[in-house]
Amino acid sequence: MDSSPSILTFNPFRNISVLFQTEASAPSPNPQTSHPRRDLENSAPRDFETERRYFLDAMKKEGVKPFVWNCCRPAITKKQACSSASDEISEVLLHLHHLIEAGEGFHVAKTPEYIEGTGLCVPASYAWRLHRGDFSIQAHIDLHGMNVKEARSAFNAFLKEAVSAGKRAVLIIHGRGLSSPAEPVLKNGVQTWLTSRAWRKWVIAYSSAQSFDGGAGATYVLLRNNPLAGRNRKKPHR
Repeated sequence: MDSSPSILTFNPFRNISVLFQTEASAPSPNPQTSHPRRDLENSAPRDFETERRYFLDAMKKEGVKPFVWNCCRPAITKKQACSSASDEISEVLLHLHHLIEAGEGFHVAKTPEYIEGTGLCVPASYAWRLHRGDFSIQAHIDLHGMNVKEARSAFNAFLKEAVSAGKRAVLIIHGRGLSSPAEPVLKNGVQTWLTSRAWRKWVIAYSSAQSFDGGAGATYVLLRNNPLAGRNRKKPHR
């Protein structure tokens, strides 16, 4: 009888020695290149309070102090709000009263009706100083109720007397001309006469008056002691 193993013979442990040798000769894993499994507990997301506690502990170790927000500001009551609004209205009415009664708080120089001008080579600051009141007014004339011809005659006579008497700062009241159908006739006339050939040699500067002297309805004029030389008689700057 043939002693060779049958084709149906099953021997599962025949190569077990070879497997042990292969397992023993296999290189051990490098701990630096290996990737250990993550701890399921560590991989789980932390809740907000835990993260906040960790953050505050870390900041405390660094010496950082938390900022305390002042949320205790007292709320404004309806009564206080009404009282504040009432005070503001009272203040506005008081300013309005002073403006109407005494002209306080009204600046003529900031209105479209304000006029000013200076003579040749005269700094513009002279017109502002004149308006501000740096020069004492020594004489004045009121042209109200006159027509243009009468007003010009009175204007010329007034300035002749002023320069003869050595007066330096004068006031000419002409009105604002609000009743004129187009432009203020006398006001424009005074400005034209001051810059005319006859008078520009005498004029250092002119400007609208302050409220208590007539405001835009009157003009301050600063005169020279001596007339400007003929070759320099150019029109003043407006």
